[in-house]
Amino acid sequence: MTRQLDIVGFGEAMALFQPFDGADLRTAAQVGVHVAGAELNLCAAAARVGLRAGFCSRVGDDPLGDRVLDHARSLGVDTALVAVDSQRPTGLFLKDVRPDGLRRVHYYRKGSAASAMTGDDVARLLAEPPRLVAVSGITSALGEGPRTAVRTLLRRARAATTMVAFDPNLRPALGGLEGQVAEARALLPHVDVLLLGLDEAEPLFGTADPKSIFRAATAAGVRETVLKAGPDGCYHATDAGMAHLPTAASTVVDPVGAGDAFGGGYLAARLHGAAPAGAAWLGSRLAAGVVAAHGDTDGLPAPETAQALLRDALDR
Repeated sequence: MTRQLDIVGFGEAMALFQPFDGADLRTAAQVGVHVAGAELNLCAAAARVGLRAGFCSRVGDDPLGDRVLDHARSLGVDTALVAVDSQRPTGLFLKDVRPDGLRRVHYYRKGSAASAMTGDDVARLLAEPPRLVAVSGITSALGEGPRTAVRTLLRRARAATTMVAFDPNLRPALGGLEGQVAEARALLPHVDVLLLGLDEAEPLFGTADPKSIFRAATAAGVRETVLKAGPDGCYHATDAGMAHLPTAASTVVDPVGAGDAFGGGYLAARLHGAAPAGAAWLGSRLAAGVVAAHGDTDGLPAPETAQALLRDALDR
């Protein structure tokens, strides 16, 4: 008898090279090596609060691929659905902190193992359907193969009684922003939970007004929407429409990964039966920890603390 996974992330995880102590890439003598990826980050947050989380992807048969797998396992994320590609490398990217304090990233993912994902990966994922699959627009932007795979996954998920959570995660650095928006719109009718950043609502729905965004998402076929507003907190669904929840963050060191932590916490709470208000509360707590630390997942609370937060979320 197999043990059904609660949530599976479908996407790419890469090695991240980042200079120490805020130095820039042009002058840095040393860099730290990390692992990053939106779907993996989300699943790490879900695993931290006790869900059975897995990751479906491809990595190269190389040391960076080994590092991705080791990192995922260290976070409690199952890697049985990750295929090892002997013909293509693991993707990587560099993060540069400029003198003005802004962070810029440089991707080296063209031709990566994950950029060759196909329907075969979807078949592997749905052979034992999880309760929910989480995917972002980043995956569709990797190339025609991943784009087709995402469409196939979302089309087949409902028939497999698997819920779909979708974060558009629009990335101008991946090129073709108009195409990314069009692709996201085409996927919305298949989405059960939309994890949307407020900064992405304008290109997607033509409005930055939260009430209008919720109405537009519902009209597009989305069953449930939660709106991430960064320093302004979030907006979640209620019986009357929607409500605002202020941010839980008091210290901001590195905002990268906060949205993924929020999504993982929100989905974990919803799968446990929490109301949207409680799920948003938990997501906000996990996001607050992540922004207070360097790294995409370093600020997640210890498992005991995270699971206590989940219990509190169920009472809200």
